[in-house]
Amino acid sequence: MSPEVIGILGVVALIVLIMLRVKIAIALGIVGLVGYAALDGWDTAFIVLGTTPFDLTAGYALSVMPLFILMGVVSGHSGMSRELFDAANALFSGRRGALAMATIGACAGFGCICGSSLATAATMGRIAVPEMQRLGYDDRLSTGAVAMGGTLGILIPPSVMLVLYAIVAEQSVPQLFAAGLIPGIVLAGLQIVVVWVISRVLPGWTPDSVAVPWSRRLRQLTGMWKLLILFFLAVGGIYAGIFSPTEAAAVAAFGAIAIAALTRSITWQVLLDSMVETVRTASMLFFILITAFLFSYFLVRTQVPAGLVEWVKGTGLPPWLVMVTLVAFYVLLGCVLESIAMMLITVPVFLPLLLELGYDPVWFGVLLVVVIEIGLVTPPVGLNIFVIRSQVPEIPLSSIYAGIMPFLAAAFLLVVLMLAVPELALWLPGVLY
Repeated sequence: MSPEVIGILGVVALIVLIMLRVKIAIALGIVGLVGYAALDGWDTAFIVLGTTPFDLTAGYALSVMPLFILMGVVSGHSGMSRELFDAANALFSGRRGALAMATIGACAGFGCICGSSLATAATMGRIAVPEMQRLGYDDRLSTGAVAMGGTLGILIPPSVMLVLYAIVAEQSVPQLFAAGLIPGIVLAGLQIVVVWVISRVLPGWTPDSVAVPWSRRLRQLTGMWKLLILFFLAVGGIYAGIFSPTEAAAVAAFGAIAIAALTRSITWQVLLDSMVETVRTASMLFFILITAFLFSYFLVRTQVPAGLVEWVKGTGLPPWLVMVTLVAFYVLLGCVLESIAMMLITVPVFLPLLLELGYDPVWFGVLLVVVIEIGLVTPPVGLNIFVIRSQVPEIPLSSIYAGIMPFLAAAFLLVVLMLAVPELALWLPGVLY
């Protein structure tokens, strides 16, 4: 059996294992180890299995991930999400649909200090959905706004998903953070426009909002000083060249703890729980990364990526059509696979092809995260949907799906904009770096 056939069978076996609900890390490890053994024997496979964990985790740069996670966890437990929601609500007050707009704005702001879609959706879901229910918002709009607003957490830097892509694709974290900022802001703006359109077309979904005096709005906006400080430490310091990504993550994590302590919004027990949660999350991600690299080594050894490049070149398809086909493939894949699985399985296969076609890997990383966001809210996987459903079980899944549909137009429009105007993601990295 040729290496190419073994590689293709390995990819198929991996997808089947994941669809059978085998944990992604275990599935990656099994396929990578058995595939390597099929190519070079069990002795070589066990040598690779023994060296890969140390080679990967000994890297100093990998510590950026748990530090950013700690910053987000502490920020969530110390009540910053509520302050962001109150500030955004005051800012949009007086407009029909103001609370839904505020939810999206608060999700975008919390994404600046969280970096996780699920955490953003879970945090804002606890705050925003009951408030919108109390004021008479339609359940479809309230859940749809939280589910789609939560996806901003993995696009607006510091994004854990962009860090994962940087590790797998061997790209620059600062450039990816810079590339994700403008598309993240644009997507937040498009989602707010969707709420505005819904409030005009379906006024029964959104009650009237009482305008808050500007003096009170300014007072509420001053509550965002914590966010601004953490964003400057975590992202602004990287853009300005003051910190490396790892240094910025460490300083921002310490800043989140210091701010929470000075404002008396966290206790020792909550801090300890935050650290335990960080260790668990980081350990899970490290385990997935280790097995993903084992699978990646196996895949490269089979020459499947190189074979795919040669096959596509042989078809004579224009690069733009190849890219559109890949986007459609990712959207369909997102219906059955979890976001991390999508990235770790496909990047080693498709990135060499895109480089051969002349696409920028930083641009592709941001586009991939945008498409993964769509997967986070599409059935049957749609993890953001089930996070929200767990908090409001009285709302049927059909209502949540119906509420998401209008917001998907914003996500697909951003995909079209990025395909048509790559500078949307590449302009800021070009200016800064």
